[in-house]
Amino acid sequence: MTYQETLDWMFAQLPMYQRQGKTAFKKDLINIIALSNELGNPEKKFRTIHVGGTNGKGSTSHMIASVLQEAGYKVGLYTSPHLKNFTERIRINGEEISKENVVDFISENKQFLEKQGVSFFEMTVGMAFDYFAKEEVDIAIIEVGLGGRLDSTNIILPEVSVITNIGLDHTQFLGETLPEIAYEKAGIIKKNVPVVIGERQNEVEKTFIDKATECQSEILFASDNYEEYKTDLLGDYQPKNTKTAIEAVKQLKGFEISEEDIKLGLLNVVKNTNLKGRWQVLQEKPKIICDTAHNKEGLTYALNQLKKEKTDKLHIVLGVVSDKNLDEILPMFPKSATYYFCKPNIPRGLSENILKEKASTFGIKGESFDSVNQAFDEAKIKANSNDVIYIGGSTFVVAEIL
Repeated sequence: MTYQETLDWMFAQLPMYQRQGKTAFKKDLINIIALSNELGNPEKKFRTIHVGGTNGKGSTSHMIASVLQEAGYKVGLYTSPHLKNFTERIRINGEEISKENVVDFISENKQFLEKQGVSFFEMTVGMAFDYFAKEEVDIAIIEVGLGGRLDSTNIILPEVSVITNIGLDHTQFLGETLPEIAYEKAGIIKKNVPVVIGERQNEVEKTFIDKATECQSEILFASDNYEEYKTDLLGDYQPKNTKTAIEAVKQLKGFEISEEDIKLGLLNVVKNTNLKGRWQVLQEKPKIICDTAHNKEGLTYALNQLKKEKTDKLHIVLGVVSDKNLDEILPMFPKSATYYFCKPNIPRGLSENILKEKASTFGIKGESFDSVNQAFDEAKIKANSNDVIYIGGSTFVVAEIL
């Protein structure tokens, strides 16, 4: 198979959450355990840090990887979803896995993957673990896909577990309340493995402390640290992720990481890891900003930061997925902006007309467009050089622009 044929086959396998939503959620780890056994348990051949949470786990994972790279280590990084290319999900020292490696892994294991009924996400996790083992990384940063307890990445025994924060997202899988969601996320806490919690949140603190106590694991809250470090990631929300990343790195045993490595790692995240889509400024005059924030907690930071932009007029290219709670997020958006409603090009994308109609009930006005790029093109035509164009609402909207 060619690379494109391989990807097409992978995407066509059992439901994939990013495309289909709830029907894709797995209720156990049977498939990933079977695949790991078939591959010779590659995840046991290198050291790991496991990163979960509602918001900021991608940025935090990239920060940790960048610091370890600055310290001279060979660092694997597994994240999801990808923005532009599938290969973004699996990297070593910022270099994406090659297309040849993707094709070879699938062709070598296709018979087993089909027989076992392995899903897209499960085979991607298996591919990452197999690749990191063969390339003999010193350590790999593994980002949780969804939840924690039942996530396919949760077969690793990490050096450190990290949970950034808890928000109401993916409630159809993880629970309707913050403690219920925290319980699922806390599933990555392992016996005698230190756990770093990014933020102290009254509603869920006890859930994490109880789980850590049960696992005899040291628990640290990164938000208790008042040290400030600079990072090249521009979002107002990044200082919280910075503290979480530093605390995680400090828990590592057997790694030599200097204060200079930490400082340089945080200042060179984009260069070292090729992170995209986090308050990314695409151009000036008009200023074009894209950000992958897509739930209440993430959008609170992004929209507050947007208020600080000096602009004659604000243009917002907005698209969301169909399971998004619009009653919760739409009131957060400024009514004074001009909107360009669009549908991300995935089966889960919400119709641009439904979004426009729902937005109008909150006094948010604009036009709808058949595609993300049409909406973006129109915004660029309408915007003057002193205006700001913001692109967001969904990771998939940002992906299409990038």
